[in-house]
Amino acid sequence: MIFESMFVIGIAIILDFVFGDPKNKYHPTAWIGILIAKLVPVVKNKNPTMEKLGGIIIVVIASSITILFVLSFEYGASLITIEYVSIIVSVVIGGLLLKTTIAIRGMENHAKAVLSSLNSKNLEMARTNLSMIVKRNTKNLDKNHILSGVLESISENTVDGITGPLFYYALFGLSGAFVYRVINTADSMIGYKTDIFKNVGWFAASCDTVLNYIPSRLTGLIMIVSAAILQNNWKESYRIMIRDGKKTESPNAGYTMAALAGALETKFEKINHYNLGNGEITLTNKQVYAAIKIMKLTSILFVGMVSIPIISLLTLVGWWIHA
Repeated sequence: MIFESMFVIGIAIILDFVFGDPKNKYHPTAWIGILIAKLVPVVKNKNPTMEKLGGIIIVVIASSITILFVLSFEYGASLITIEYVSIIVSVVIGGLLLKTTIAIRGMENHAKAVLSSLNSKNLEMARTNLSMIVKRNTKNLDKNHILSGVLESISENTVDGITGPLFYYALFGLSGAFVYRVINTADSMIGYKTDIFKNVGWFAASCDTVLNYIPSRLTGLIMIVSAAILQNNWKESYRIMIRDGKKTESPNAGYTMAALAGALETKFEKINHYNLGNGEITLTNKQVYAAIKIMKLTSILFVGMVSIPIISLLTLVGWWIHA
């Protein structure tokens, strides 16, 4: 089981590094998003309590469908009577499916799209590209705040799009990774504190907060290790993470943001919300490329330092539920 899971994770990471995300029409996360978008109008209600109940129903339905999808795959693989063929099929398809829950290269591509727009001095396009990866209003952001948004998104996405799915894969197999992706996607779509979504999105947002509590803190610590290996300022990374990790509205996102700000010896600023770090607010492309390197190394280290040890421990005590 341990070696099978290592191969599944290895295949997923390699595929993501080399090929990135498939087109939306082939991507399970896009399907999840479409399902959530269709369910939201159905559960909208003038009664706040009914809307909150509808928010629970959205998460339950979307999670149940993804679990059935994964269980169907696992059952199909178990029907293959030749054991080694069954294992190979399970590992290869498992790796393909797990890959769809992570987005290392996808985040890199989004970040570079913003940089390309800035390099072309097309500030409007840079704001548009940034709006695809952050929740904030990007309409009036200057260059420094655009770059700050990119760096913050890289740090936060390291959890949402990489280590979070890998953590729950380690605990609960493919079902865990996919349910995490459902909740994270629902939170990104409807988990806003606005009049439109404050009721229907409360459950997704609450679940996302709970699920990210441990992965965000573990990822922040591993970012510090990555900073040391890459010869960034790991001591400042640790100090700023401890000092500024609780400054963001999200109880989780601040840890990786602060760790990255410290490692790069710079400051991240979300206007009227927070400042993280002690460095200059003047940011450059160089820092974005450094952040991408930290994100990639953190992803690899997380597998070796967290995912595999969890799988090994649960296998030894007989709790692991992977197929």
